[in-house]
Amino acid sequence: MSTSQNKIPLFSREDYDDCEIRMQAHLAAMDDEMWTVITEAPLKIMKPNLAFAVSNGEPQFLEKARHEYTNDDKKKANLDNVARDILYKTLDKDKNMFSKIKTCATTKDIWEKLVQIYEGSDETKENKLTVAQQKLLRQSGPRPDPRLLRQAALEALTRSARTDSPRRTGRKQISDDDRRRRRVGGGGGGVF
Repeated sequence: MSTSQNKIPLFSREDYDDCEIRMQAHLAAMDDEMWTVITEAPLKIMKPNLAFAVSNGEPQFLEKARHEYTNDDKKKANLDNVARDILYKTLDKDKNMFSKIKTCATTKDIWEKLVQIYEGSDETKENKLTVAQQKLLRQSGPRPDPRLLRQAALEALTRSARTDSPRRTGRKQISDDDRRRRRVGGGGGGVF
């Protein structure tokens, strides 16, 4: 197991999704089995059970006693402690969160508690999804039939073409003051 010199990602409520991905990558970089320790359980160091014959083509296994561990076995067995230490360090700035997970026995328990706190239970997730969908529907309103949208757009274009047309449809009306000025001034020209 090699130790990583990378900075441990800190958990935050605002960026939980990103933090979770960074944490998975960080732990996997430390040891391939680290994520298994977190998502499944602490590793059990096993040995073949020589007292039983091979059944179904596979040998039977027993858990090794601690005094039988090799150096590699000790490192694998210690992964739960290493992962727990890393998870504790990710919560350095959040003392309130640490108090919620400090009684957890394994890193799997810690991780499940963090996921529950940050993501919520399945019921909470479902409620959040329902609320988000309702907000979206309220903001956008009911969706009209697309055929009606096309008809309304055509009517709006037709109205726009009638009112915004640059050509004149009738003669310009001249006020009485304009008529008097034209007569007095003797200016020729006709009416536009």
